Amino acid sequence: MVGLAWHGDRSGRSGVLGELLPEDRPRERLFRYGVEALSDLDLLALVLRSGNRGESALAIARRLRLHYPSVVELADATPQELASVAGIGLARAASICAAIALGRRADGGALVEGRPIAGSEQVFRHFSSRLSGLKQERFYVVLLDGKGRVMRDLRVSEGSLTASIVHPREVFRRAIREAAAAVVLVHNHPSGDPTPSPEDEALTERLRAAGDLLGIRVLDHVVVGSGCYVSFVDSGKFK
Repeated sequence: MVGLAWHGDRSGRSGVLGELLPEDRPRERLFRYGVEALSDLDLLALVLRSGNRGESALAIARRLRLHYPSVVELADATPQELASVAGIGLARAASICAAIALGRRADGGALVEGRPIAGSEQVFRHFSSRLSGLKQERFYVVLLDGKGRVMRDLRVSEGSLTASIVHPREVFRRAIREAAAAVVLVHNHPSGDPTPSPEDEALTERLRAAGDLLGIRVLDHVVVGSGCYVSFVDSGKFK
């Protein structure tokens, strides 16, 4: 589903639920036919639960699709970004983020806040759905506490087709603010080949040096490709 448009919304119906026959409403169809019968928009409408005055949950879901053309982009949005969309607000943004987080936790490969990272493969599995197939590089940092447990992951930058612009200040700002003890770096290669470039290696050494000065260890740098990855630690690039 990476990078693909949303599954269809049983096209063309009005956004007002009252104009839908009961058997066409997402909740009724879920119980009658199962969750597999629902489109992405239907599922999002169920997460939103209700609409606003004169506007249904499906209509609000359609508006979200305009802002986030793919499910992957929706899942990558921050609560603040979601809340800024007309008709969403804080409560609905929180519901969307919670639903996405539960889905990720149901995947055994996802990173879970409060738990340690099992290894580079788990990092890859956590980020592959977000990063595989993108046309631009994105750079993330995973914050870890003093016991090596995941605190959260943050997007630091989004670059061009060939390079991300990453500054140590942006990488470590939140790590310092949230008292992280260590970080794991993650970014993708739009080409699909995760082999680290000379620029990747130079950036990694720069960030490791900055982390040493700040007392925040850079534990690994995972480069995500198309169905594959390279870990700086596993490949012996960290001495």
